[in-house]
Amino acid sequence: MKRILFIDRDGTIIKEPEDEQIDAFEKLQFVEGAIGNLAFLRQHTDYELVMVSNQDGLGTDSFPEETFWPVHNFILQTLKGEGVEFDDILIDRHFPNDNAPTRKPATGLVEKYMNNPDYDMAHSYVIGDRDTDRQFAENIGCQFAQIGNWNEVTERIFAGDRTAEVQRTTKETDIYVRLNIDGTGQCDIHTGLGFFDHMLEQIGKHGMMDLTIHTKGDLHVDEHHTIEDTALALGACLHQALGSKRGIERYGYALPMDDCQCSVCLDFGGRPWLVWDAEFHRERIGEMPTEMFLHFFKSLSDAAAMNLNIRAEGQNEHHKIEGIFKALARALRMAVKRDIFHYQLPSTKGML
Repeated sequence: MKRILFIDRDGTIIKEPEDEQIDAFEKLQFVEGAIGNLAFLRQHTDYELVMVSNQDGLGTDSFPEETFWPVHNFILQTLKGEGVEFDDILIDRHFPNDNAPTRKPATGLVEKYMNNPDYDMAHSYVIGDRDTDRQFAENIGCQFAQIGNWNEVTERIFAGDRTAEVQRTTKETDIYVRLNIDGTGQCDIHTGLGFFDHMLEQIGKHGMMDLTIHTKGDLHVDEHHTIEDTALALGACLHQALGSKRGIERYGYALPMDDCQCSVCLDFGGRPWLVWDAEFHRERIGEMPTEMFLHFFKSLSDAAAMNLNIRAEGQNEHHKIEGIFKALARALRMAVKRDIFHYQLPSTKGML
């Protein structure tokens, strides 16, 4: 089935001036990264490109056609020079208060695609900069890509989202983990152990990953199963979200924290292994037994199929373990970084 990128014009391909009307060449500026990324998408994907643009009052005294077409045609010629030609260009001329069925976010302009069984709308995208573009995507049953950074949008469309969900239920624990590797650091973490929550939040915040962890464990017994099984579910999520691992950096390491120096070197090479060089002299930090630190990272390493080499030195036990979790987060952030312009498996073996 065919897929489409429905692309807004003003604010997405070209910058939108304060009066929201590109009617002169001196107002024309391309959005940073738009031309190069559109060229990449045209060259390296099979999406059809369809421009869908609202042009308020085009053809009326407030926006004469003779001021619109020269600039618009120059935009198209510039893009064509870089290999970007649109398969269709759809322009609505109505004002917002006309409530026209063809004006975004209404669907009138694109119903010929919506009603055509040859098109896969669920796996098509609307690329835009406004909430109306988001609503337009919902109305036509497409995914939405918000323009903020064209490189990020292109990476997502070309290589896919890196998200995963794991539900792990045993007689000892009931755990739900959701991970978005390419997130913004949003966290929703509840394990019943306050200090453990604080440590897991470091992974999301400093790894720039959206992380949801809801754990119900047999804390009336002790903390062991809650910590171990959370690590296994989180590791499984990492492994699942990384998918083929094509284009990733693969390796990562990091960082000092106050009196402590902590390093976490990791490799998503597919072979789990843990080297642990960190001593703790307190029995607990918060509600978390310090003997479970090693066990957490061993379980995480096994489930994520990654090699971890962890070393820490320092005096303050809280700083030491928090430094390890922050170093893990930064190492993950480095290792999962993806380069779609060198979209190869980082291995001479041909597999990870």
